[in-house]
Amino acid sequence: MSEHEQMRTLEEHGYTRSQVRSLVFHLIYAMEENGYDVPLALVIDGINKGYDQHIPVDSEIAHAAREVVDRRRDLDIVIQEFLEHWRLERLGLCTRLILRLGTWELLATDTAISIIINEAVELAKDFAEKDSYKFINGILDKIAARRDELSSKFRG
Repeated sequence: MSEHEQMRTLEEHGYTRSQVRSLVFHLIYAMEENGYDVPLALVIDGINKGYDQHIPVDSEIAHAAREVVDRRRDLDIVIQEFLEHWRLERLGLCTRLILRLGTWELLATDTAISIIINEAVELAKDFAEKDSYKFINGILDKIAARRDELSSKFRG
């Protein structure tokens, strides 16, 4: 399915771009909480049934969640490089997951930097620890400054 067809499918289900990111965040959160031992399709099915959602298993939402989950170690290595005097494990779970999602988007998609960072900040305001949105903004801004260099390594 092409990206255009996926977006049409998501739009038909009433999802905005912000809602897509929020759902991806929720999926990667659920995967983390289950120790990555549960198949993503099962997590999606549970969210669809439990929260009256309509996330197609082959959608952009599922694809993005799978990419973030599968590349989490690579993403953590990139993020850790920009954490001055911090270890990734010391960050709150939501902060860490939002950084992973934002970093993945910066390095694996062509989405505008300002959109990615703004959406990550909004996710942080809704779900992460108090004032962590400032921290997330700063880290993603630093990663974005090296987007070309890092994405060529990340994609390659």
